[in-house]
This record gives sequence, structure tokens and C-alpha cells, in this order.
Amino acid sequence: MSDDDNKQREKTADALVRLVGMRLEKVEEELSDILKEKNPFVVIDEINGEISIRIHAVETDDNGPKKILKPVVKEIKSRLGQLIYATDEDETLEGAVVSLLKENKFTIAAAESCTAGLFTGRLANVPGTSEILKCGFVTYSEKSKRKYVGVKRRTLDKFTAVSEQTAMEMSKGVCAAAKSDCGVSITGIAGPDGGSDKQPVGLVYIGVTIQKKTIVKEFHFSGNRQEIRSRAVTEALALLRTALLKRFSEVTFS
Repeated sequence: MSDDDNKQREKTADALVRLVGMRLEKVEEELSDILKEKNPFVVIDEINGEISIRIHAVETDDNGPKKILKPVVKEIKSRLGQLIYATDEDETLEGAVVSLLKENKFTIAAAESCTAGLFTGRLANVPGTSEILKCGFVTYSEKSKRKYVGVKRRTLDKFTAVSEQTAMEMSKGVCAAAKSDCGVSITGIAGPDGGSDKQPVGLVYIGVTIQKKTIVKEFHFSGNRQEIRSRAVTEALALLRTALLKRFSEVTFS
């Protein structure tokens, strides 16, 4: 790198904030005043539900770039709080989740229908996941949901395979089957076929069980089959991360 390049770098400073769990439009609304600023300059983009906020500051006659950058980054972190999972290019959402599980010695198992193993695969991208990942079931059919993770036949008959009730039983059932601390379930309609007025393409239910406490969330995703499946995995990781943070906070401050 030339002396001119070094001098130019000294005149600028950059920061990165990554988050999940909030729609892009809502993030832009939360940061609307900051986005109007020219220095530092803020750019927001979104891929599969993961949002990246890049902040770039330039030296002025009065202040260096880091002095300009620091309070803005602090304010962004204050507004978005625990939704933020990374401030480094090399940090990933799945890495943040695996770190949380490893630090607290929690194990996890998953039961996936429409995502067919993509969630478990995201976790396995992280080195050392074998310490916390017990197993993953691809319970695509109703029969496999009953056989491997204990979903009741009457639940499937009454509420269908794509429902809050089925996602809850899948999540609880995979915990019991694997004897894990945490369980994640994903069931939905990825399309392009199979949707209806009551259950449109893009409808996905995600369940998270942590030490016998379960939450289920309903999502409506748009896009093609692969986009819906990828977005479901991202939201499952985000929901798991939020639930883990809440659980650990309850334990710490109880």
C-alpha cells in the first residue's frame, strides 16, 4: 500500500453493524434521522432477512473520522439493542448462535419440514458445532412427524401439518427425542404449489423450545421456493438467538 493510500485511510473510518429480527423498512424508520446525515454516511442492505448497516466517516477540519463515527455507532447500537448480532465482517448469525449455545453448555436438535435440513446445515457451517448439535430430523411427511418427533395424529388431522400446534409439538418432540436443551422446528409451504386461501405459499411456523418452554411464531414470506426456505432458516436462527438471550437473562437476574 502506497503512502497516499495510507494517508487516505487515516482520513476515513468505517464500522459495520449486523442484525436480524426487524424488517428493513422498520430499521430505516428507526434510523431515519441518521440516514439523512452526510457525514457519517450510512448505507443499509438486506439479504434473506439479515440486515447490514455500514457507516462511513470522513475527516473534517474540526474532527477526525473516528470521533465522528463513534457516537453514531453508539446511537445505532442503543436503538437496535439485542437485535444486533455482529460488528465484524467475519461474524455470522449461525456463529453467534453456536457461540451462545457453547458458552452456556446447551445442546440443540432440530425437526425440519419445508427447510429439509437447511437449518441444521447452517449450524454445521460453524467449526465446533459438534459440541452442541445433537441431531437434525427431516420430518417432511406427516408419518415422519409422528414417528420421529411425536406429533399427534389428531393434531395433524385437526390443524394440519402447517400450523402453530404442529410446530409446537415438533419442537417439544425433537427435544425429547434427542434429550437436548433446545429444539427448533420449521414447518411451512415453500411453493410454488400447495398453497390455498387459508394457507398461502410462504406461510411458515417456527417453534423454539428451551428447557421445556416453547414459543411459536407465524411468518409470511415472499419470493421463490429457495428464497422462502432460506428466509425461514434465518428467522429460525434469529428466534432461537432471541429466546436464548431471554432465557440466560432470566437465569442471571432471577
